[in-house]
Amino acid sequence: MRRCVFWVGSLIFAWVVLQTSAWAAHGYALWGQLKYPNGFAHFDYVNPQAPKGGTLRLVSNLRTSTFDKYNPFSIKGSAPAYLGALLFESLLTPALDETASAYGLLADDVSVAADGLSATFRLRPVARFHNGDPVLARDVKHSLDMLMSPQASPGWRTTLQDVAGADVLAERLVRFRFHKPLRELPLTVGSMPIFSHRWGEEGGKPKPLDQIVTDIPIASGPYRIGPVVFGKDITYVRDPQYWGRHLNVRIGTGNFDAITVKIYQDSTARLEALKAGEFDLMRFFSATDWARRVTGRRFDTGELVKGEFTHQQPTGFQSYVLNTRRPLLQDVRVRQALALAMDFEWMNRQLFYSAYSRVQGLFGNTVCQAQGLASAAELALLEPWRKQLGSHYDAVVGPMLTPPVNRSPDDLRQHLRQAQTLLAQAGWAWRDGALRNAQGQPLELEYLDSAETGARMVTPWMRNLEKIGVRLVFRPVDFSLYQQRLQKFDFDITSIAFGGTHNPGQEYADLFGSAAARQEDSGNLSGVQSPVVDALIARMTQATSQAELQSACRALDRVIAHGYYLVPQWYASTHRLVYNAWHLDHPPAMPPYANVETWAMDMWWAKPTQP
Repeated sequence: MRRCVFWVGSLIFAWVVLQTSAWAAHGYALWGQLKYPNGFAHFDYVNPQAPKGGTLRLVSNLRTSTFDKYNPFSIKGSAPAYLGALLFESLLTPALDETASAYGLLADDVSVAADGLSATFRLRPVARFHNGDPVLARDVKHSLDMLMSPQASPGWRTTLQDVAGADVLAERLVRFRFHKPLRELPLTVGSMPIFSHRWGEEGGKPKPLDQIVTDIPIASGPYRIGPVVFGKDITYVRDPQYWGRHLNVRIGTGNFDAITVKIYQDSTARLEALKAGEFDLMRFFSATDWARRVTGRRFDTGELVKGEFTHQQPTGFQSYVLNTRRPLLQDVRVRQALALAMDFEWMNRQLFYSAYSRVQGLFGNTVCQAQGLASAAELALLEPWRKQLGSHYDAVVGPMLTPPVNRSPDDLRQHLRQAQTLLAQAGWAWRDGALRNAQGQPLELEYLDSAETGARMVTPWMRNLEKIGVRLVFRPVDFSLYQQRLQKFDFDITSIAFGGTHNPGQEYADLFGSAAARQEDSGNLSGVQSPVVDALIARMTQATSQAELQSACRALDRVIAHGYYLVPQWYASTHRLVYNAWHLDHPPAMPPYANVETWAMDMWWAKPTQP
């Protein structure tokens, strides 16, 4: 009787929640429109008849040469590549042919309160963890609490900072409370990884997140950890009884019986292993390798194929990062001078086989990219900060800053002269054989990297800087030390590939927010501490329409560009992939918003036979 009353009460509560909701559906769209209706059969871009079986062998996408933990959420240590994507699931999952929306995965219903201060998710009764336990509301709350704990990576705490908490309303009904009515928050909590409250349990009590190290994750995804050879490879094995294998959002996915991820010490060993047939798939980031080294017998026979897949993903903003915590980099004129000395056009011709385009701001290839003069909506956001922006205000609201273009050697000479003028204005003068400030300190900076190819990429910039009196020293270190120094912001300049997004939000507080600048291991590597930036990020997250979001993004784009915190590098308009065509097959087209490696792992399949 008590159980009956409990369930009746739960149903009544759910009905009340739905009656007071501004949104209740099988998914959530940031701007109120879902492409796929309730009860859809499968996503358009999958092959619903894709056969199951076989093994996908690929190479780690991480620069780490090994791994020492199975917990991807804690601060210290390195987790295996792709573990988070293959093992952990979320309440909602995105469709890769639309932006700003997600559909029920662990949850089959999401409702958002009319005041925007809470979102309630109903969990699927069939959802199960790998140990057979049902996925319950208490597990969702536990996952949130752990990711918001001091032991979690700071990026999680920043992303979830506007989440006040989670309430267990019933066994499979959980409500998230928000500090502010931000439209993106249902997607934020909906994409949060969910794990069992029993993961890391010891003596019936959960361990702090940072003490969960090599405990096998108790997650709910289609794969589990299989055979492991530390320092060499890890295999994820498909669960044939995976609870979600018949869900519409999972049809045509998770097709390989096993996915083996191999680890190599350097890029040369990785490339030669591909040619030798040690694995079946590898993404290429090096234009030189793609143009000159992806050759050999297996390519001649057609076993290995070079594929370039077009996409509509944001370009991201891969950049040289200037750490403004360093005294020598605190003057914006010095940072601007450094940017003027980079000759992308020469590098693209001589090093990259003209394979790249120059990064243009934070939001390239999205509607958030700032262009031309500031619009009326952007001016309305920037005008209150005229005093803080000072002499830069007119430039910020003027034509959007673009990186200097060197069409000829004379263009570069003009830019280097401009850089010398800026350095002189900042108090740097040539004396005693070096460019020195008033205290006699030379302008010497260190470029920190761990990649063996880093010197080749930075040397042209170093030569140009030398012409204006700036000495840039290349400092290669072991990757573990590189990670430690980044976590502690112990560097002058480094290079980072930042991913882009069509729907920027709270994650930009981790990249550029003042609080993150003071938080060790945060994403704010450049050390930006600006009330203007903080206010614009807040406006982004508080936007109630696409128009409001776009104006806030574009205003932020302008302020960051004119702060010269980043020296924009380059991007490729296609994903470059070598794969074994004898072993692997794939749908005819990649979804426009997919990551190519995730697409391959999730939606490709093994051919039953080979030539």
